[in-house]
Amino acid sequence: MAPKGSEKIVKKIVAENRKARFNYEIVDSYEAGLVLKGTEVKSLREGKANIAESYASDENGEMWLINSYLPEYLQANRFNHEPRRRRKLLFSKREINRLRVAISREGMTLVPLKIYFNDKGRAKLELALARGKKLHDKRETEKERDWNRQRSRLLKENG
Repeated sequence: MAPKGSEKIVKKIVAENRKARFNYEIVDSYEAGLVLKGTEVKSLREGKANIAESYASDENGEMWLINSYLPEYLQANRFNHEPRRRRKLLFSKREINRLRVAISREGMTLVPLKIYFNDKGRAKLELALARGKKLHDKRETEKERDWNRQRSRLLKENG
């Protein structure tokens, strides 16, 4: 039997929001469950979801994922789901209250980073509490990324 700390966590990433780290300064990240219909889960397993333009919002004490795109599952016929419907996020009351305060007071937003299936086969959403970057911050990030790429090339060439 393997030691207790060596269990491998398996995450099958279905959709990723790559622009989020460029457009936002990530302050903190959270994991939330998603309330999905059966055809949405099957569509997710095909890996064609898109969360690039989506965000999370608080309404009546519940968190919702808005504007995410899960394409229709072709074999479902008339029992299909709406591709851009609002999906409920599963958070504890304490987390919802903490996020609500951060969003209202500090001018932050909740941006989805990725949707994945955990080791139990449950669909999870990784959300980030983020602050929008200004144009000069984006330029600075790009310069830093270019410099790191160039530095690694030089170190590789020179040994």
